[in-house]
Amino acid sequence: MYPEYLVEPMRKELTDVGYQELKSAADVDAAIASEGTVFVVVNSVCGCAAANARPAAKAAIKNEKHPAKLVTVFAGMEKDAVDKARQYMLPYPPSSPAMALFKDGKLVHIIERHMIEGRSAQMIADNLVAAFDEYC
Repeated sequence: MYPEYLVEPMRKELTDVGYQELKSAADVDAAIASEGTVFVVVNSVCGCAAANARPAAKAAIKNEKHPAKLVTVFAGMEKDAVDKARQYMLPYPPSSPAMALFKDGKLVHIIERHMIEGRSAQMIADNLVAAFDEYC
């Protein structure tokens, strides 16, 4: 685990714009298994999360159509919550950062780390907006 003082500003980047932190497996079950659309960001301390993933996650939700619920789990911190979120993302392998859109408890869109690295935040946001427009 990372020291909380290190990750707190990274958490706030998302919670300050409306994302709810999920800190337990039960929290993840309750959020993802619900009706409607849920967008999950697996947050991370890595550089691609800072430069690409978090900015994209913040930009995409400004779209007129966006998920009803915005949630986040933090890799390297709340292990049970992250593990549970990753179970919902199967068959995709664990990835940090990652972003997944669920509709009525089913995974309908995912962006894995390899799709984040080397791409601009705007490219990632555009990908998310297309998914939001289709599923939300």
